[in-house]
Amino acid sequence: MGLHVYQVTKYDPVDRDEHGHYVGPEDVHDDHGPVEAAYLAAVAAFAQETGVTHLAIRDPEVTGLVSFGVEPPIDGHGLVGLFPPDLTGYHDGAQVPMAVALELVRAMLRDNGAWCRLEAEDRFFVHVGYDQYVYVGSALPCPRAVEFTHQRGLFAEPISQSPYDPHLDEDDRAGRRPADAAFWAELEALVSKRGAAVLEEGYVQNASRWHRITLDEIAGIQARLAPRARLAVWPDLSADVDAALAGLHEGLSEIVWQNAQGRVTSLTLDEADYPALPAMLPGVRAVMILSCLEDERDPLMAAVLPDPDGVLRARWTP
Repeated sequence: MGLHVYQVTKYDPVDRDEHGHYVGPEDVHDDHGPVEAAYLAAVAAFAQETGVTHLAIRDPEVTGLVSFGVEPPIDGHGLVGLFPPDLTGYHDGAQVPMAVALELVRAMLRDNGAWCRLEAEDRFFVHVGYDQYVYVGSALPCPRAVEFTHQRGLFAEPISQSPYDPHLDEDDRAGRRPADAAFWAELEALVSKRGAAVLEEGYVQNASRWHRITLDEIAGIQARLAPRARLAVWPDLSADVDAALAGLHEGLSEIVWQNAQGRVTSLTLDEADYPALPAMLPGVRAVMILSCLEDERDPLMAAVLPDPDGVLRARWTP
C-alpha cells in the first residue's frame, strides 16, 4: 500500500523557483528554538493521527570521516542521554518510544552526527534530510496534522516519494550473505586452519567493534554481537609491530591494534599523524593495517546478521 508522503519544511513554497529550489530568506540552520520545536510537534502530530506510538530505528549512522551537515557534529553524535556510551540499543531494528524518536529527529536537525530512518513498517516513516528538510509518510492522509503543521508556521507539501526511500537502494543489496549457520561453520573452519582471525562488527554505519577470535571464543563473541550487525573477517593481527607499521602509506589508513590487556580497537590516521604513533598506541601487542578506500578493503569473509527467525532484514551491505 502506498503511503501519503509530505515534505515538511520552514520554506514557503511561493519562494521556490521554476526548478523547485528555494530562493527565499530562510537560512539552512536549525534555530535550536521555536522553529525546531515546530518541526518536532509536526512529526508528533503526524504520528498521533496515524496511531503510531513507537518507531523502529533503521540504517543507523554516526559521524564518519566526512560530515556534510551545515553544523559541525558534536561529541556523542547527539545520542548522549538517549543511549549508553557504548550505544547499546542504537541498532538497526531497535524499537523506541515516540519521545526518543523525536529526540533523534532533533539530533538530525542539528547535524549532531547521528542519522537514521525512523519507521513503523508499512504505516509510517520520518526521514530527515539536509538543510532542515523532513519527510513524513503515513498510511493515512493526516489532514489534521497537515493543518497543525501549517498553524505552527511550517509547510507540509505532498510529494510522491521521500528522496530517502530505502527502496531506492535495493539494487545495492543484491547478493548479500546472511551470517547463518553455514557462515559460522565456515568461520570455525577458517579459524581452525589459521589459529585466529579478527572479526569486525559494524554495529552502526561508520563505527565498528573489533574481536580477535580463536576457536573457543567464537560462540561467546557471536552471542554478544549487536542485532543486524555487518560482519567482516580479517586475517589475524601481526605481532611484528614494526614490520606492520612499515606498511603504512600516504593517505588515510585504519590501524587495528591490540593493547596489553588484549582489547582490540582501531584508529584512522593519515601520514601527518604517523610521528605520534608511539604515543597513540600504548602497550601495543599486535597490529593490522587496513585501507580506508572501500574498493581496497577485501575481507576473508563478510555477511550481515539475520534476525533470530533467520530473515535478513537489515538493509546495509557488509
